[in-house]
Amino acid sequence: MDEGGRSIKALLAAQEPVVKELIEDDIEHGVLVPLKTTLELRDDYQTGRVLITRVPTKAANPAIMLLRKLLPEEIIKGFPHLRRCAKPSDLPAHLKAELMNESPQSRQIHTGKSNWIYIIVGPENMLNRDEVAQALSSVEGIEGEVFLHSIPVPMVAPTSQVQAALWSQQFWPSLYRKNNPLGPHPSMIARQTEEIADDAAIWMALAHKVAKETHAKGYGEPIGACIIQREEGKTKVVSLAGDARWCPVGQMSGTGNPMAHAAMRAISMVAQKLVRAENKKTQTSPTPVLEFEAFQDSPNLDDEKKIFDIDHPNPDGYLCHGLEMYLTHEPCVMCSMAILHSRMGKVVFRHRMPLTGGLCAEERGRGHPALKGADGGRGLGLFWRRELNWSMIAWEWESGGAMKPLDVDHAVHA
Repeated sequence: MDEGGRSIKALLAAQEPVVKELIEDDIEHGVLVPLKTTLELRDDYQTGRVLITRVPTKAANPAIMLLRKLLPEEIIKGFPHLRRCAKPSDLPAHLKAELMNESPQSRQIHTGKSNWIYIIVGPENMLNRDEVAQALSSVEGIEGEVFLHSIPVPMVAPTSQVQAALWSQQFWPSLYRKNNPLGPHPSMIARQTEEIADDAAIWMALAHKVAKETHAKGYGEPIGACIIQREEGKTKVVSLAGDARWCPVGQMSGTGNPMAHAAMRAISMVAQKLVRAENKKTQTSPTPVLEFEAFQDSPNLDDEKKIFDIDHPNPDGYLCHGLEMYLTHEPCVMCSMAILHSRMGKVVFRHRMPLTGGLCAEERGRGHPALKGADGGRGLGLFWRRELNWSMIAWEWESGGAMKPLDVDHAVHA
């Protein structure tokens, strides 16, 4: 067994007895692939037009100070990813050629060591050219007609040094500030990936095991979920659930009980543990009246019950705040939103569901036979969207080969 396998064995040996009891087969490390957001996968980038001016180098500071007084702060600070000032020699080749051929004076400005500098004034649609020109004409050193020119620039920041260099050649000198306005910060992804990489295979193995068991008993699709808590370097299993959409009546026509998907059941079991802990504090034991258990969130399998009977390690938090969920399959839109509303901290899944999944942002199912030539559209990428009040990091987990794939029809909502 490779070094990764020995590491997994060491990690498994340090787990709770119930975890070691549940996992029987040898497991191997997999690869964690962070998901891309909808914004990161856009086919194009949005551009807008800005006005630039050209002043003698000695007049640059007075001109910038004047613009700061003249223009609103949101205009002044509106393009942190673009250099405010640029020497003629720093301009992209096509822009330099365009500007230097306007007049004999402009050719002289772009020849040799220039004593001139270009300055971004602000978005063209937010500025009055005449007012800007009149204001700049009062700056000492700017003689004759004030130079104002409109150019296109990217409206969002580059997400890598490579993209910044490309935009500097295409538009205007650009800066990469080691951030990602289109998704999670790269350092955050790297740190959290490293945090879960060593033992992710253990929790995926648990989800995989319960998925096979629930399917073998006819309760549902071969889909499983495992929720853990990671705190101060220690991990504890909080919930384990298989799919139960066909329970208790067995598989029939239709899609089964949507409230009994593995992710929904796992979250509901966490909620039950929190209620149980609260009842212990208040020394009450209410008897719920459940004429119909919509969620099917009582343990169906022995493995589910072993985890369910263990008290929540931290019963004072909000539902799944900061917890990690490991899923055999990408959750559907309903389950994805339930995961978000529960304030889950991280999500890892093994198999993509290109037609029904809610987390991936790539084009949904293009070319898949089930679509019969139709375009499935863009994926929702629900793990990270600006319009939602919660976001998290999500990964696709690629097996090292020890776990056999769990076959679920692509049209199934996991």
